Amino acid sequence: MTNPDFKNLPVVVAGLGVSGISAARVLNGLGASVTVVDGGSGEGLKARAAELEALGVAVRLGDGASLPEGTRLIVTSPGWAPDSPLFAAAEAAGVPVWGDVELAWRLRKPLPGTGEPAPWLAVTGTNGKTTTVQMLASILTAAGKRTAAVGNVGVSVLDAVLAEEPYDVLAVELSSYQLHWAPSLRPYSAAVLNLAPDHLDWHGSMEAYAADKGRIYEGNVVACVYNLADPATEALVREADVEEGCRAIGFGLGAPSPSNFGVVDGLLVDRAFVEDRTKNAAELGAVEDVNPPAPHNIANALAAAALARAYGVEPKAVREGLRAFRPDAHRIAEVGVVREVTYIDDSKATNTHAAAASLAAYRPIVWIAGGLAKGATFDDLVQGAAERLRAVVLIGQDRALIREALERHAPDVPVIEAAEGQTGAVAMTEVVRAAASLARSGDTVLLAPACASMDMFTNYGERGDLFAAAVRALANLGE
Repeated sequence: MTNPDFKNLPVVVAGLGVSGISAARVLNGLGASVTVVDGGSGEGLKARAAELEALGVAVRLGDGASLPEGTRLIVTSPGWAPDSPLFAAAEAAGVPVWGDVELAWRLRKPLPGTGEPAPWLAVTGTNGKTTTVQMLASILTAAGKRTAAVGNVGVSVLDAVLAEEPYDVLAVELSSYQLHWAPSLRPYSAAVLNLAPDHLDWHGSMEAYAADKGRIYEGNVVACVYNLADPATEALVREADVEEGCRAIGFGLGAPSPSNFGVVDGLLVDRAFVEDRTKNAAELGAVEDVNPPAPHNIANALAAAALARAYGVEPKAVREGLRAFRPDAHRIAEVGVVREVTYIDDSKATNTHAAAASLAAYRPIVWIAGGLAKGATFDDLVQGAAERLRAVVLIGQDRALIREALERHAPDVPVIEAAEGQTGAVAMTEVVRAAASLARSGDTVLLAPACASMDMFTNYGERGDLFAAAVRALANLGE
């Protein structure tokens, strides 16, 4: 379907979450005849439905499968899986399915005086997307550009493209879900930070997951940015259909070869966007300009810098933007130091790939791990971190999976298991006290659970907040 005239167009919006509500409001404002469908029927959904119905939007709760007669387009929320019955009905009826990102891409407006919409600098990957996009937005701001971190973070991508005061350039975080439903997307430049098994129940296989991630490179104009330490990301670049002249730009923690970004003597270096890159390099800042300077975060900074430089940002603005950046809570955040032991909150490390990055940043470590495994296995994670571990405190429903991996690959590492059945503040207080009893002067107590949190906490944010509170209580007690 080409860009339609939305006036009176019968459109179904799948899902009554944040993105679904945003899409419904936008489409209704464009004059479409909008019906929202959602399989749920709780009180919260009913309240959201009432707000949309007051605008003239039809809402069908408890119905996430049937396709209303006459539907010409479906706009889906990212979480709806491709095998949902609604989409099978749409395929049979020849009805296209777009995500909110696809809708936003098609609704972009030309910037005044240019005739072209604001370019998108897009980021995906299994881990590090939000941090990298926020770093990129900080760099672009330092360069004097009106910008925002949008997409799967911060501002809704629909709100951004329809803003009354247009943005010069957008830093766009995209999940594999969003990319799956965005067939027309063609970013100016894009990066895939890393690839590890995740959301396989949604995608069906690792190959399908990687293919959806790789969509971000389609139609890139200046640069396809990939991770030199992750060959799978380079493979996605090789498979992409890009604009003539678009370049493959790698980033890594070693000294960079021509056309790449890297680190030399503690400096972040660009050997891609310089004159005579075979001989020259541009200094973009120091490792100490990255907050925090953990290895995986330095890699994030290099990816953000590569996208910014592809857009034409000067090296000085890269340094200023990285210095100004402050990470979100619960991402390798130092909570405090108690009796010469450092306590780090990386509650956002909800999968093994993220936890491995945290574990690589410290030693010796008393590791707090466990929760809902989401089908993950832990042998590779434990084997890679074994030499850094002083001890481990295990929590959560699937702790046995980590304990068994420790027995196989780190049998001499002491392990304490938190009492079963405890949740919330009570549980975390016990966990922090146990970790403190195992730690020695100079150690790091690291909350990097490698698991989801909902078996014991409301979300990863509450898990991290309660960890910080327990550490503060420990300090106040002088323990």
